[in-house]
Amino acid sequence: MRQEYRDRTGKLHGWREQSGRKIMGRNHAGALVGWYDTVANETRDHAGRLIGKGDMLATLIVR
Repeated sequence: MRQEYRDRTGKLHGWREQSGRKIMGRNHAGALVGWYDTVANETRDHAGRLIGKGDMLATLIVR
C-alpha cells in the first residue's frame, strides 16, 4: 500500500510503500530517499547511513 505525503495545496512531496520487511521512502520524483527496516527498527538514508531508531521516513521524504 502506498501512503502519499502532500502539503496543504495538494502538492506531492513523496510517498512510502512496503517492500518485504522494509518500508521504502521516495521523493516527489520517485527517487529513493531512504527506508525503514521494521525488524531492526532503524531508518536509513538512500546511502544506507543510519538516521536513527524508529520510523523517521517522513522526515526524509518531506525534507
